[in-house]
Amino acid sequence: MVGTESMTHSGRSTGSTADSRPVRTCVGCRKRADQSHLVRVVAQEIDGNFAVVIDEHRRLSGRGAWLHPDPACMETAIKRKAFNRAFRRAVETKFLPSPFRAPPEASDGALGNIPSLP
Repeated sequence: MVGTESMTHSGRSTGSTADSRPVRTCVGCRKRADQSHLVRVVAQEIDGNFAVVIDEHRRLSGRGAWLHPDPACMETAIKRKAFNRAFRRAVETKFLPSPFRAPPEASDGALGNIPSLP
């Protein structure tokens, strides 16, 4: 094979190894984006029920889902029950901050001023 591209077992090209970054799919809009542009959320048990919470440092254990820091993506995910499918169980969304958005200066993927959880 010529160049820096490599093939996966499925036959897809992985692209250049020099600039390869993790790509994830937003559970709201279903568009693929660089992981640094998405927010990771996880389901955590709170008062006996599982709830969707933001994983600010992307280090919480458990299955994660990815979401654009955009209110439209969050509303779509809730409406389509995408969080329930992603976490394979019924989950509450009341602990997600509102408004769910990233500040304009957070172009590097940082969460910026998204409020912390209680």
